[in-house]
Amino acid sequence: MSYNYDDLSWSDVRDLFRKWRDENERKSDDVIQLWEAILAEKVQKLGNERHLVLEQVFIAALDCGRIEVAEDCVCTLQAEFQGSLRVQKYKAMLLEALERYDDALDVLENIIKKDETNAAPRKRKVAILKARGKNAEAIKELCDYLKKFMSDQEAWHELCNLYLCEGEYQKAAFCMEELLLHNPHNHLINQRLAEIRYTMGGIENYEIARSYYSQAVKLNSNNLRALYGLYLCCGHIMNSKATITKRKEAQRMSEWALAKISEITESSKKDGKKSPNITALENAFGSIDLNKAATAN
Repeated sequence: MSYNYDDLSWSDVRDLFRKWRDENERKSDDVIQLWEAILAEKVQKLGNERHLVLEQVFIAALDCGRIEVAEDCVCTLQAEFQGSLRVQKYKAMLLEALERYDDALDVLENIIKKDETNAAPRKRKVAILKARGKNAEAIKELCDYLKKFMSDQEAWHELCNLYLCEGEYQKAAFCMEELLLHNPHNHLINQRLAEIRYTMGGIENYEIARSYYSQAVKLNSNNLRALYGLYLCCGHIMNSKATITKRKEAQRMSEWALAKISEITESSKKDGKKSPNITALENAFGSIDLNKAATAN
């Protein structure tokens, strides 16, 4: 968004910054432009709010690669709050942006020693290790973090991703199971866990994956990925050495899943809007004819 700077006073910019903070909007480019054009020279008029503005400008400066602006903000905050752990965290973020990772880790370690309950520096350590391609160390650090902050769902997501990068599917599945305890009615978590189990392979994992795909579809009947996953799992079970009862059950579920997929795709065609999910799945399956597939089963 572009602004006519001549029409804005310093108080208008202050109110804009306050609004963006309240609504959790970054607006990094706008923040930097308005800061340099109008607010930087009037910062003393902000009173105690200037510290919040300086933090906001610091984050925006890192987003925009304006290192010199970020350095000015940190220096100002450091002069006013000597020894502040919060300012030390910003210093570590600045060092990270400068790719001085070892120095950033030293600062973060110092923060953790002074306050072991501070989650932010521990998560920054994981981010740095991941950025340097040290996934094994990042996993170890994240496991230690989760021993102290077990309810951090974002951390479980990140640990799952790291395990998947390393091919540790069993451990990745465990992470998603932990998330499922926090959000049992989230269809996307059920779907993700099913996908991991499907990737692991083997009739036992296909059956487990089918149950999670089924739950995902139950929670959101329009989840195409879960429906296709359910169809694929049933196909593997039908062609396995499972009991006749299980194979017949899998066939019924497979036919139902294909009928549901066909219903959704036909509805999408009538509306004239093709979902990106449908396009992606058609590409993946070579635009299979659903009716023929249902007949073949």
